[in-house]
Amino acid sequence: MTKSLAVHLAEITRVRIETPELGKMLARKRKLRNSLTDDGRLNIIAADHPARRVVQAGGVPMAMANRLNYLGRIAEILIADAADGVMATMDILEELLILSHLIEEHGGKSFVDHKLLIASLNRGGLSKTAWELDDPITGTNPSTCSDWNLDGAKMLLRIDDQDPNSLKTIMYCTDAINHLLHLDLPMFLEPLPIVRGADGLKVKKDAESLALIAGVASALGQSSSRLWLKLPYCENFGIVAQSTTLPILLLGGDTQDGNKFLNDIKKALSSGANVCGTMAGRNVLYSTERSPVSMASEINALVHKLPVKT
Repeated sequence: MTKSLAVHLAEITRVRIETPELGKMLARKRKLRNSLTDDGRLNIIAADHPARRVVQAGGVPMAMANRLNYLGRIAEILIADAADGVMATMDILEELLILSHLIEEHGGKSFVDHKLLIASLNRGGLSKTAWELDDPITGTNPSTCSDWNLDGAKMLLRIDDQDPNSLKTIMYCTDAINHLLHLDLPMFLEPLPIVRGADGLKVKKDAESLALIAGVASALGQSSSRLWLKLPYCENFGIVAQSTTLPILLLGGDTQDGNKFLNDIKKALSSGANVCGTMAGRNVLYSTERSPVSMASEINALVHKLPVKT
């Protein structure tokens, strides 16, 4: 992180206190893209983990709990134009808007103009709680996404066949999809098949389970016209891709070997024409082999079929 970026990060709290309405003002005047994607593909940074008490990354238990460091990693990627945008909770989106403004005030260039800002809606299913699969919208809502000039919304839908709370979350997601449709905004839905074991919830990452849940997710709401799916990679991913015509973005999950993650992306992108990119967080921001900008740039090149920036 550059010294100047660190200085601007340290100013965010002062701005929050002195001008609490600034985030909304900046969001409303932000320059938007003409369309969600120019080439049918997206590379989005996922940054909504801390709101669910998930802060471990790269083998460091409290890595994402260091907010200024966390924001700095995201900002560096956006400044380097190494991603299409960021999906995050509203607090993080507000902080990025303020940080970009502070950089502009000192002669720099906005890093939020023409980038996608996607709001994460449901964070109520806190990690390791008894109600974890009852996951209502505890963040922003679709109306605020529209009011703040945001580019879309994301929700997590975890389904455990043995937990009735999953049905509640299906309904929360359906209501949000319908609301976003009326606002002409896309929903990025992350449907995950879950089993509960002695160590807590575990995602079933086999092609059959993911294909089945993709079929369920594709049918939610009054229309699937603005629906994208966010799914984990697995072996035989072609089976998953064939289960829907909806665009699919790959999630990152727990931090893993960077080379393996890049290879998984390559294989997934070749599995079907509807595998359209990534929405990953920890594997990009906390890669053990590469800087955040380097990792994001390599993913961006794979997704958009570009030469790797050096």
